[in-house]
Amino acid sequence: MSSAPSCAQVLMHLLREYQVEKVFGIPGVHTIELYRGLPGSGLQHITPRHEQGAAFMADGYARASGRPGVCFLITGPGLTNAATAMAQAFSDSVPMLVISAVNRREDLGMGRGRLHELPRQSDVSRGYCIWQHSLTVAEQLPEVLARAFQLLACSRPGPVHIEIPIDLFSAPMPGELEDYRARSQARLPAAAEGAISTAADWLRGAERPAILLGGGAQACGADATQIAEKLAAPVFLSLAAKGVVDERHPLCGGANLSFDCVRKRIEDADVVLAVGTELAETDRNLVRDNYAFQGRLIRVDIDPAQLVCNANPDLAILADAGETLKQLNAALPEGDAGKCKTAGDEVRQLISACRNEWWPGSEARYPWVQALREALAEDGILVTDSTQLAYNTNCALPLYSARSHITCTTGYGTLGFALPAAIGARLASPRDVVALIGDGGLMFTLGELATAVEQQLPLPILVWNNTGYGEIRDFMDEAEVAREGVELHTPDFVALAKAFGAGGCRIDRPEQLGPAVADALADNKPTLIEITAP
Repeated sequence: MSSAPSCAQVLMHLLREYQVEKVFGIPGVHTIELYRGLPGSGLQHITPRHEQGAAFMADGYARASGRPGVCFLITGPGLTNAATAMAQAFSDSVPMLVISAVNRREDLGMGRGRLHELPRQSDVSRGYCIWQHSLTVAEQLPEVLARAFQLLACSRPGPVHIEIPIDLFSAPMPGELEDYRARSQARLPAAAEGAISTAADWLRGAERPAILLGGGAQACGADATQIAEKLAAPVFLSLAAKGVVDERHPLCGGANLSFDCVRKRIEDADVVLAVGTELAETDRNLVRDNYAFQGRLIRVDIDPAQLVCNANPDLAILADAGETLKQLNAALPEGDAGKCKTAGDEVRQLISACRNEWWPGSEARYPWVQALREALAEDGILVTDSTQLAYNTNCALPLYSARSHITCTTGYGTLGFALPAAIGARLASPRDVVALIGDGGLMFTLGELATAVEQQLPLPILVWNNTGYGEIRDFMDEAEVAREGVELHTPDFVALAKAFGAGGCRIDRPEQLGPAVADALADNKPTLIEITAP
């Protein structure tokens, strides 16, 4: 046998070189040779129970850590099973690297009816990936991986898909394994000095400035807070940016962009600084109409197309959000404590006014939101699915640090996200993680409870059981549409959890939530906490 490393061995080695620690995947007959390269590579393999779960776990891992989540998928159904989760990551700009098999090179496009064959597999993923590549020459693997990690680190992130024909996994590679090294990555782009000077001048002269932060500002919390203090400007967060600025800060207006009082404050601002945000309806909890900005709009984004999407800026800054806010912070003078206090009073009044606009049922659920905030560690991570209580936590549960809010209620908005994403987040971070999911959404990915048990994760899984698709049911009632397809048979979730080897309990009062979460976090297995919705 040749002593030359195989393509699969080089792939595993290079992934470790690029600081990958964990990969999520399900092996199949087409990836046997891929997995030959795994032992001894230093990579930890996590096996979900469905490829959609693999990609959701990679998504949660990436959002909690800031590093790309990595998946190994088989040809055909492995990729199509993961498609929904990859599209969610694309919508929310989450860095993900997906390595899939594809049929042998001599079979591609021939329609011979090979196992797992798709006529054009690469076309399937191209619509929801920032880059897709089909490897045809094994020796090009290092260059392809370098390009993938460059894109994931230095541009607007999202899924990258590399498909490798099954006959290439065992192909010999030149040299020794140790010869292969990660390539250096480009420095993140900073803003032009002239743009920083103009932005600083406009903001210094503003009487009523406002700051909007989106998911692209995850690493900007400290500078954004200091800029807000220097300008005495309120800071409002998209759902993807919850926690980027500590929501206890007097100038932080939280993720309340859907409410008219906050919207009016933003529209009346003489200068708005919008950083890493799409200004999309999903940032505003599906309020479709965009802002009618009365003053100047400064937009900062790493994606040139995004700078003119949804709102045309008076000043567009194409640069990394973190680098730009560092530059802008340095260009602004110290603020006035008196103005900061006045601005803080205004923010407090706005948050209070938002409560008057809460949607029906929110007040009844608010005690549960409060109980969850008390149960969650100060730096804890909340992972939420599309469910009634999660919509209330979006605006009413304050978070205190970046990467503490992982949700699918933005962007693509798929169901079943929270359980596998919470598993990925817990594997990425030593911080406490709590998942919140509805009874309907849980049934999409219930099998991943087995993965959490297997990994011995202390993971509280809160199931908001309203015996159906409650939010859609409410919308049907509001629209005077007869209820159809929204009343569901609900299994005994506690019994199911115990059958998986997890813990389980049922609660019906908010004061029971804290002790149940504490007990779950102290265990060495996941605990499903079923909440009987009022």
